[in-house]
Amino acid sequence: MFELLEIVREGKVATVWMNRPERHNAFNAQLIAELTQAFEKIGADKSVCTMVLAGRGKSFSAGADLAWMKALGDAGFDDNLADARKLAAMLRTLADMPKPTLARVHGAALGGGMGLAAACDICVAASGATFATSEVRFGLIPSAIGPYVLRAIGPRHASRYFLTAESIPAWKAAEIGLVHEVAEAEALDICVKAQLDLLLQGGPRAQAEAKRLIRDIAGKAADDSIIEETAQRIARLRGGDEAREGLSAFLDKRPPKWSA
Repeated sequence: MFELLEIVREGKVATVWMNRPERHNAFNAQLIAELTQAFEKIGADKSVCTMVLAGRGKSFSAGADLAWMKALGDAGFDDNLADARKLAAMLRTLADMPKPTLARVHGAALGGGMGLAAACDICVAASGATFATSEVRFGLIPSAIGPYVLRAIGPRHASRYFLTAESIPAWKAAEIGLVHEVAEAEALDICVKAQLDLLLQGGPRAQAEAKRLIRDIAGKAADDSIIEETAQRIARLRGGDEAREGLSAFLDKRPPKWSA
């Protein structure tokens, strides 16, 4: 089904490997389209509880393929707009997936690659990984990835890195909020598995609702409408089958059905 992706299933986990190693998994129209299709398919697959995004070869993703971008530069506005919308839609499909997502980052995660890492819920990086919003060095801006990078690092850090395009080592990326865990290269998959083990203990509906809660209330004041909305959400979930099973399992000292 895919030429530039490899999807590996292990139990309830689907790993999407970007498989364009000769180009450091740089974006072109085909890779963007295949990622969109893969994210849509996995998001709708009830047998998948969480997704890992990774890259084959030396890099996670070096962002946009510059030869492809140069060709777009010679195209008209309408073609550029259509292409930009496809990239934005792919990132939004990833960010809004109704199940946990984890970026496994090694090597370079530049431009759109950094956007992919930021759009995932959790980012685990090898100690040698590097990140950058390198767009201004090519006369561009990190526009499509902007909402997700800003969500991760905030506007103050974005003011620096969007403008300088400097390389961000893994330890600094963790310090500013982009990366959650840093591991030595040989321990990267051990660190990823530790996070997956934690994620698989959560109720699937609860995790989807937790993601939606973050999207809906982030940055909003805790006024009367927010207080009422959050009360309604917990009330709806508490009366549902998943919450009843989770509470019963805890009291019975057994794993809940979804983690079995």
